[in-house]
Amino acid sequence: MTPKPTPPAEAPQPLTPDEEAVVRALPSLLYALPRAIDADMAREQGLSNTEYLTLMYLSEAPGRQLRMHELAHALEMSLSGTSRIVHRLESEGYIERTQCDKDRRSWHASLTDAGFTRLEEAWPSNLAAVRRHFLDHLKDLDLKKLAAALQNVAT
Repeated sequence: MTPKPTPPAEAPQPLTPDEEAVVRALPSLLYALPRAIDADMAREQGLSNTEYLTLMYLSEAPGRQLRMHELAHALEMSLSGTSRIVHRLESEGYIERTQCDKDRRSWHASLTDAGFTRLEEAWPSNLAAVRRHFLDHLKDLDLKKLAAALQNVAT
């Protein structure tokens, strides 16, 4: 049996000016947006955006707790980087770390009541920063389609 030859690939088409603009803007967005939100959060709340997101992810988890590797995955950080964030939040009383009952090698991060209160206090600043630095610039776009497209690219 002779394998079928693969059809020749279409030659890549040059980008349109609009496509080129999007492709060139994306790296700037990925660099600037987290830093802008982080600066606002640090100035207004004394929390980094990553610390805020850590509290947020824990607040949304069943029992307000996640295994450390699950939290690292949610934050898109290394386990060691996540451990540093958790350690700082633990020193403030916002998170407790406990050893997993089933697997004594694993640890859970749990949101404390003080951590939940801190999240509620910081939420308005985060919301304002996200709107100011990102969503306010997308007013005329179909956000449902944009979200779907971004998710498709991410996966």
